[in-house]
Amino acid sequence: MVNTPQALGSWLRLALTPGIGPDAARRLLAAFGEPDAIFGQAESGLRQVVSALQAKALRETPLGWPELTDETWRWLQATPEAGIGRAVVTLGDADYPGALLDIPDPPMMLYAMGQTHALSKLQATRTVAMVGSRNPTPQGLINAREFARSLAGSGLTVISGMALGVDGAAHEGALLGAHEVSALDGHLPTIAVVGTGLDRVYPRQHRDLAHQIAQRGLILSEYPLGTPPLAPNFPRRNRLISGLAQATLVVEAALQSGSLITAKQALEQGRDVMAIPGSIHSAQSKGCHWLIKQGAKLVESAQDVLEELHLPDPMRAVPLALDSAADGAVDGETRGTYSDESDDALLRALGHDPVSLDALQARCGWSTAQLQAQLLELELLGQVGRLPGGLFQRVGAG
Repeated sequence: MVNTPQALGSWLRLALTPGIGPDAARRLLAAFGEPDAIFGQAESGLRQVVSALQAKALRETPLGWPELTDETWRWLQATPEAGIGRAVVTLGDADYPGALLDIPDPPMMLYAMGQTHALSKLQATRTVAMVGSRNPTPQGLINAREFARSLAGSGLTVISGMALGVDGAAHEGALLGAHEVSALDGHLPTIAVVGTGLDRVYPRQHRDLAHQIAQRGLILSEYPLGTPPLAPNFPRRNRLISGLAQATLVVEAALQSGSLITAKQALEQGRDVMAIPGSIHSAQSKGCHWLIKQGAKLVESAQDVLEELHLPDPMRAVPLALDSAADGAVDGETRGTYSDESDDALLRALGHDPVSLDALQARCGWSTAQLQAQLLELELLGQVGRLPGGLFQRVGAG
């Protein structure tokens, strides 16, 4: 980790030099070693590695460099909340995540906030990326939360981008899953890879979530402090989400979406891709269905994910959402899935697509009062969701 203002300044100067992209920076580092050595070279020596224009730029002081160095060093030295660390790691550091060294364009600098002591252990950590729509269906949100809850409860680290929708639900589920398993104390349940500087939280609605992630997990960014939420940064940061993970699970995605970009990057990086199928009538399922047609692993449960990662003996073998179902012999207050014949019949009638009350009544043949009472009961059990327009949809796992 960077531990002196001089080292920080040298790396920031290299990162801020106009015309020096990741490829040129890596060539320079390979040729001369640390950034200090690069800036100690004569222009003629630099031209042996980079172009004349790039060599000239390296001999000049980048705009805003001293101020950013001071700001970043103050950020690193600021007294953080107990248990929340701050760090900057660079290419070649022992704490740099090894998985990122395997991707074509690893970031030169990585800013970290949270459980920074875990950075050096990421190579030995079981990880899965979860991505999906920013505007998911109710079922998509539930899938994201429950899959992440079960996977984190089985000892995996769930990686996502802290965006609205599926990302946020995945982080929340992972935090909950790790909290529920006492044997996982010290486990890193989730990592958020963001597209801004770490002195900002985007979206603002996730300020509390970001704090919870920092308390138990990690927030990472390749962007310097002060970087606002610029549109091009988010597709680029997706390569880090997939690059840090052993596999990527797409929960919901339209055909034109950032989630499919992440899945494509995962494939290019040699990672596995999995997808959860959905309703044929939902635009948010079409991206997942396209991935499955292209060869992505179709998964229906967290257990499928664990098996795909060759983890046959997970700490939890069933999704947490189903834990309350116990051999069909439960009382009225703790009753699980399919514990009553009428519930079973209504769930079969619902199918898995949105349906109106009238259509459901025609399928069941029940009175309006009986049907509404049964729907309310299933809604309270979390097995049925109420959608806009008076529609209902089955959201349980069965």
